[in-house]
Amino acid sequence: MITESEANTLKEKQRSLREGFGDSLGLRVHRSISWLHRAAKEQDDPDAAFVFLWIAFNSAYSQDIGIAYHVSEKGRFKSFLSTLLSFDQDDRIYHLVWTRFPHEIRLILENQYVFGAFWNHQNGLEGYDDWSDKLDASVKKAKVALSEKDTERVLNELFDRLYVLRNQIIHGGSTWSGAVNRAQVRDGSEILGSLIPVFVDLMMENPQHPWKDPIYPVIN
Repeated sequence: MITESEANTLKEKQRSLREGFGDSLGLRVHRSISWLHRAAKEQDDPDAAFVFLWIAFNSAYSQDIGIAYHVSEKGRFKSFLSTLLSFDQDDRIYHLVWTRFPHEIRLILENQYVFGAFWNHQNGLEGYDDWSDKLDASVKKAKVALSEKDTERVLNELFDRLYVLRNQIIHGGSTWSGAVNRAQVRDGSEILGSLIPVFVDLMMENPQHPWKDPIYPVIN
């Protein structure tokens, strides 16, 4: 989980570099760090921490898509992840995936309760009777990526699952501090709390990238 000290370090770096930021990057980084600060106050509440961390993530990757509504939410953040990985010359993301959180990531990837097709079947949607096969196929794909240390494919699979968890919490599909299925909330918060500060740091270190405008700019 991110600490207030780590959030303060990011803020200090942002203040030292912001003169070189374009308006889009400056606003996205400023907003994301503000939510990281808020998440850092929730060391004992993984539900609240997860919500604030996802808002921090959303603040970082969300952009004005104009008329391109065919671009899915997951498509946008997967493109963002790919961009960040191309910047990560020091393998900071790689280190977190393969050294800090390999066990937790495997558990999330294998967990049916954060797999979208499982819930589609539970809710009676057609075409998901084979959700178990779909999960097996997804896990196999993830295991191949894990064996090959393909960070981008693992992150894509991981954030697919975390997005389901995000929807469960945000749309009232879980109980605050409930007794059921707590591991994915706890692990998800820990993973996001470590990854998102690195994402924001990589953004600040690459101001030359054509960062697109946030969906909700500041309007005076």
